[in-house]
Amino acid sequence: MKGLGNKLEEKKRVIEMVRKEISAMRDDAKKIFMAGLKAVEPGEAVRRYCSLEGEKLRVNDKTYDLSQIDSIFVLGAGKAGAPMAKALEEILGARIKAGVVNVKYGHLAELEKVRINEAGHPVPDQKGIEGTKSILDLAKRANKSDLVLCVISGGGSALLPLPVEEVSLEEKQETTKILLECGATIHEINAVRKHISRIKGGGLARAVYPATLISLILSDVIGDNLDVIASGPTVPDSSTFQDCLSILDRYEIREKIPSSVFEYIQEGAKGKVPETPKPGDPAFERTQNLIIGSNLQCVLAAQKEAQARGYNTLILSTMIEGETKDVAKVHAAIAKEIKSTGNPLEAPACLLSGGETTVTIKGKGLGGRNQEFVLATGLDLDGWDQIVAL
Repeated sequence: MKGLGNKLEEKKRVIEMVRKEISAMRDDAKKIFMAGLKAVEPGEAVRRYCSLEGEKLRVNDKTYDLSQIDSIFVLGAGKAGAPMAKALEEILGARIKAGVVNVKYGHLAELEKVRINEAGHPVPDQKGIEGTKSILDLAKRANKSDLVLCVISGGGSALLPLPVEEVSLEEKQETTKILLECGATIHEINAVRKHISRIKGGGLARAVYPATLISLILSDVIGDNLDVIASGPTVPDSSTFQDCLSILDRYEIREKIPSSVFEYIQEGAKGKVPETPKPGDPAFERTQNLIIGSNLQCVLAAQKEAQARGYNTLILSTMIEGETKDVAKVHAAIAKEIKSTGNPLEAPACLLSGGETTVTIKGKGLGGRNQEFVLATGLDLDGWDQIVAL
């Protein structure tokens, strides 16, 4: 009986030791995750890339002499627009003359100089159109001796809804819906959307010119393609009206899209409507586009924290796509491999990845891709100790 008692005590001791180890690993996982988030926190990102010393505004590796600037305006759109604009106000204070930034409903903030305008996302609405008109009007007020700071973040495309006058918002939305349903790629959809917009595809940069333009961008796009983020309002557009016609023909949807959209694109292809500004256009001579936060920056910051906590690290990818449950299986399999064989790296190990997975919805379940990833990983790791997923 004494031997049995000793064995039970030993088993309890081991269980308690494993429990404490798992608890510590969970704590580490949360802190590693939060370190990644902090690196791309909107206000923090702005402050990291922008600073003021006297009359010198430093933006990354460039310096702007504000004594030579008449007025400073702040424009932009995106779900992170309010904290980004707030950070600029904290840096520049009364030097900012005015500003307008469109944000999603529920993300309102009261600022001194910049007006935060709530609008529809992901479905654009009239408030978004009104806010975008205000943004464009303010952009056109800027002259050569002015400085315009633009803040762009995720959701910026839906929050800058201003079609050309010949096309209504409903007709633009119907066109996007048809393009999605026919299987067009995101690049093809963006090409068409840019050509029926007054602000996307470099339209904002064209309106701001000849003022100096600094665009601070939080990327929510895999690969950080500037012309894809918010449909590139401050970036040259390499696509053409002729490309748009080719896309409509490729998917045989000329007759399906609203006639106003087809007629406008056709007029553009004939040279009767101005093209979107291209690389080398004067509109970009005084423009600085800067990504101040991205998936990669987030993962690198998380890696640094993990290494500081004694973990061997491996970044699988920052461009992961695919069905969430399948991505989870791969991550779980690599974790098992590390635990079993020490391949591709020895424990203690931390696997890091980023990207944008998808969830095929069946029924009316709640939750999103991140919850599904963790649950699917947990199911795959059932029976495996000392592995934590977040």
